[in-house]
Amino acid sequence: MKNKFSAELFEAVPLIGIMRNLPAEHTAIIAENYLQAGLTCMEITMNSAGAADNIAMLTKSYAGKLNIGAGTVCDMHDLEKALKANAQFIVTPIINKEVIKACVAEKVPIFPGAYTPSEIYKAWHLGAAMVKVFPATSLGPNYIKEVLAPLNYLKLLPTGGIGLNNLTSYLSAGAKGVGLGSHLFPADIIQKQDWGALQKTFILFKEAYTNYLNN
Repeated sequence: MKNKFSAELFEAVPLIGIMRNLPAEHTAIIAENYLQAGLTCMEITMNSAGAADNIAMLTKSYAGKLNIGAGTVCDMHDLEKALKANAQFIVTPIINKEVIKACVAEKVPIFPGAYTPSEIYKAWHLGAAMVKVFPATSLGPNYIKEVLAPLNYLKLLPTGGIGLNNLTSYLSAGAKGVGLGSHLFPADIIQKQDWGALQKTFILFKEAYTNYLNN
């Protein structure tokens, strides 16, 4: 039976770690350290080697413990592979109406990528569970705040260029969560297979969110 996306897990720690082009053979140990650090949502991009197999493996191994999603889903071919692998949520870098509508029909949360207010509005009204504001690097936290001023019902997930130094700024601006890539998965640490250092990195991000909640 397909494992469904857990809103409770996401809301506990609304940080989505994006695994892109990381060695497929390290996926299991990375996920275990991710869980042990207290993080809850992980995305594997479909343009990574072995993506579908790793999504299937993780959704089976971490049912009820981690939300495992598929990222960089650009068309129906990508979506079919992701859903067959039991991805619990779908993330896209673009607006593809067919993909969004298919996810809505399957009751799988989708976070489509959008940039301008018109794109964000369109993605939301097509059925997005959240809208991935991408690339957030070029826009900054104030953009999130400004978009939400007239459209305060939107749920926004800025992604791109977010790290420890600006994570809480996006949340303070009204984002419902953030997508984190290379800052959360440092290539040098993973290349050295220094799993202790990687877990410490994960813990720093978890603590940053916890401190944000407590302040």
